[in-house]
Amino acid sequence: MVNTVTPQQAAQWLANGDAILIDVREADEFSAEHIAYANSLPLSKLDSLLPQLGIPASRKVIFQCQKGGRGQTACANAGSYSDITAEIYNLEGGLNAWKAENLPVILKKTGLPIFRQVQIIAGGLIAFFTILGFIGLTFGFIIAGVIGTALCFAGLTGWCGLAMLLSVMPWNKAGNTASKKSCDAGCGGNCHS
Repeated sequence: MVNTVTPQQAAQWLANGDAILIDVREADEFSAEHIAYANSLPLSKLDSLLPQLGIPASRKVIFQCQKGGRGQTACANAGSYSDITAEIYNLEGGLNAWKAENLPVILKKTGLPIFRQVQIIAGGLIAFFTILGFIGLTFGFIIAGVIGTALCFAGLTGWCGLAMLLSVMPWNKAGNTASKKSCDAGCGGNCHS
């Protein structure tokens, strides 16, 4: 069973220095918006990097994602390491619940996250080429299959060529910033900790 913590309790632990908050969302999600106290450690890299952090047993570890699902997975994975002796918690409701409580969040940029842009483009292309296949152009099914295979490859390896291409597009460049809320850590809204 995974221990959970409410956003209010987590905020108190973090303010007192009793806990470490680890955001397990992907880097582009973290960059777009994150909890003021959060450290970014994507779930895809958790197994290789978490044991190296040397988290003291005296501090609680809180995993957080957008809604709580990936945080729960991170808790289950972290619990399997014998060298992690700290208490492990999942933030109930993730970032969405944190924001609902009006707790500090750092906003970096506007627009759709790259992950959603990939979903829209790949989904649209698959739908388009599938329609072409149904109207008699067999290559439509083949191209739709290739795109689906590429998505599967991206999910398995963490490498996505389309995401890399989208990350250098002008609408995804740094400088597209939203207003930043300052955080209690004194970073003026520019922290990555």
